[in-house]
Amino acid sequence: MEKFTLEILFQIIGIGSASGLFYNNDALYVIGDNSGFLYEYNMQNQQLNQHALIDNPTQNIPKNLKPDFESLTHHNDTLYVFGSGSTENRNKMIEFDLKSKTVLQKNNLVDLYAVMQNFGEIKPEDFNLEGAIFDGENWYLFNRGNGVSNKNTIFTIHAKNLGEEFALISVNYKLPKIKGVRSSFTDAVLVDDKIYFLSTAEDTKSTYDDGEILGSFIGRIDVKTMKIDFTQKITSTNKFEGLTFYKKENNKIEFLLCEDNDTEVLETKIYKLTLPIK
Repeated sequence: MEKFTLEILFQIIGIGSASGLFYNNDALYVIGDNSGFLYEYNMQNQQLNQHALIDNPTQNIPKNLKPDFESLTHHNDTLYVFGSGSTENRNKMIEFDLKSKTVLQKNNLVDLYAVMQNFGEIKPEDFNLEGAIFDGENWYLFNRGNGVSNKNTIFTIHAKNLGEEFALISVNYKLPKIKGVRSSFTDAVLVDDKIYFLSTAEDTKSTYDDGEILGSFIGRIDVKTMKIDFTQKITSTNKFEGLTFYKKENNKIEFLLCEDNDTEVLETKIYKLTLPIK
């Protein structure tokens, strides 16, 4: 594809291990995989607010206890924050109202996650959801295939509410490699009829333990066919885990990205990625 550009746009002090983003009206909502807060950053006045998603939240929850909020999606005025499902502590889905800035509902998805694992033939130790999309009719949940089985899977759940009856489809993907290590889904966002996704190559065979970062890709999937249109390597050093639509103009599309630095340092760089529209 034609040349892309990737640049650091700004840095936010007070957020660590960023794992999901949502941009809306000059506000950037951020989750961190070891935090119990939803962060709201005003890009105009550079003010940072935090909203509690769980009881007694802290900014650096120990790894064995954290809810592992890895994915963020929205529909109308509601944000949906998903735990990864990679351990028994990580099965929460939080509904957050953007108008009142309050938690609407806390859901335990342990039963749904068990159905998905069984249907997708993914062992519990290889189950690790890191991306979510909701279009009002369908939920798309992205399993990061960084376990032994390398199961990069998109689950499509046809239901307006995850608590009601649903139809389930799963599709497996072979994502590109770096130095022999297969990359795996880390986030996704829907723009028109296209899913733009991030994938990272991390030298580990565990959904729990971190490994050497070898780089990240941007890719695109056609919603109608669920086939990959393209993939493009965008870095050899960053573990990008958050992706949100920013703007589209002059035959170009722009996204904001965040990276998980796998440390307890409360600093987060926000990047801007610009791609030509094909």
